[in-house]
Amino acid sequence: MATSTVLSNPVFKIGAVDLSDQCTSATLSQKIQNLQANAFGSTAIAYVGGLQDNTLSVDLYWSTAASETYATLKSLVGTVIASITIQGSSAATSATNPLGTLAGAYLAEIPVVYSLGELVKCTVQFMGGTFAWTES
Repeated sequence: MATSTVLSNPVFKIGAVDLSDQCTSATLSQKIQNLQANAFGSTAIAYVGGLQDNTLSVDLYWSTAASETYATLKSLVGTVIASITIQGSSAATSATNPLGTLAGAYLAEIPVVYSLGELVKCTVQFMGGTFAWTES
């Protein structure tokens, strides 16, 4: 039976700064590089897991107010961020509401976006780092 989830109160934080009210979308590509583990006599290609190669892409409203998008990200460009967390709901962390933590991700750039007559958003991408889910 097919199921779907409608998120009503997801959470997005960079360190202790809660940007949930600015975030409209978060896409995590959790990837572990595949390494060939073949030896003489192998009859098929075999793989083992290598290093994590994660990417987190978030769409944020372009707000220059204090403690919002620009104020939070401007000093993080070109740095490694200690902790970024995402969660489907502000309810307690559980098996049905896991907390995702990306530690040590790099922020290469922030796009500066200005546009007349619309609620402007920017897409920010965090690269690398170690990702883990917490269910309790």
